Amino acid sequence: MSTEQSRIFQNQHELTWEVIDNGIERQVFGYNKELMMVKVKFEKGALGAMHSHPHVQTSYVASGSFELTIGNEKKILKEGDGYFVPPHVMHGCVCIEAGMLIDAFSPLREDFLNS
Repeated sequence: MSTEQSRIFQNQHELTWEVIDNGIERQVFGYNKELMMVKVKFEKGALGAMHSHPHVQTSYVASGSFELTIGNEKKILKEGDGYFVPPHVMHGCVCIEAGMLIDAFSPLREDFLNS
């Protein structure tokens, strides 16, 4: 994938799903150097391991339910909810009910394009 910019339009059926861990897959959608959108699909019980990164992240729970830990806070979020992660803050999740997150990052996650 180019790290400059995505195509203007993205068709979900034309984009590949990348397995990133047990029960977790992602699909990279639109991006340029300033912004990136990613769909992340979780099976029930899948663990998004605690991690941090220098990017700002905001996410929308498109379906399912998740126990999110952000910094020292823990909360269960369901379809229609969202969350914000400042740069360098530890965060992770456990998927309680199979679902999907829509993540936005600024700047783009170049590591997602080079994996």
